[in-house]
Amino acid sequence: MSKVWFIGAGPGAPDLLTIRAARLIGEADVVVWARSLVDEGVLEHARPDAEIMESTTIPLEGVRDFYERAIEEDLTIARLQSGDPSLWGAVLEQIEVCEELGVPWEIVPGVSSLGAAAAAIGRELTVPEIAQSVILTRRASRTPMPEGEDIKSFAAHGTTMAIFLSAARPRLLQEELIEGGYAPQTPCAVVYKASWPDQQIIECRLEELADRVREAGFTRQALVFVGPGLEAGGTRSHLYHPEFSHSFRKATLEG
Repeated sequence: MSKVWFIGAGPGAPDLLTIRAARLIGEADVVVWARSLVDEGVLEHARPDAEIMESTTIPLEGVRDFYERAIEEDLTIARLQSGDPSLWGAVLEQIEVCEELGVPWEIVPGVSSLGAAAAAIGRELTVPEIAQSVILTRRASRTPMPEGEDIKSFAAHGTTMAIFLSAARPRLLQEELIEGGYAPQTPCAVVYKASWPDQQIIECRLEELADRVREAGFTRQALVFVGPGLEAGGTRSHLYHPEFSHSFRKATLEG
């Protein structure tokens, strides 16, 4: 039966692919992937006779031909998306093509670079009493931001921010974060190519961010974290507190 699977291929390391994703890649007649964003190691799950299409230089119109073939030739297509398709995956426009053509489709979630980067720096992004929200965003670039979703507006919340697709203009990013309300001494972390073999990490203060990113030469595939929770400690959640009861455990100490 013809079908297009939009598969989250994870942040980089091939062994961060989910079991479901690996199975579906192995069942696909055609595997479409972007070398610049997805590690070639994930292709080891493909059948020896599967057609492999490298899509880095091909626009949406070129990929459309494969979705048309899914119907015409009764093919199963695995479209590999970097990280998880729900975040900056450009998957909506491809789904619209499938629906226009009448091709059945389904999304398979993957490990996001957000989780991989947080793991790389060894931090929980939601620290009790310090930061209980995480804002995922990016700077405006060739693709503009909707009104009210600029960096300065989000910075005013003072919680943890995870900023994607913004390493190319670190000076402007630093200025917008400080103007928005973060103190110059706010801790930051930058993870380049999280989980890839050439992963690199920068940890610094916000006032040092631009210089450190420039020195490292990061311009793409880097995720920037900023917020007081990045070095906070000494607090604990209620979940494991002996004075806290929930449906699976009764309190063992009195407050």
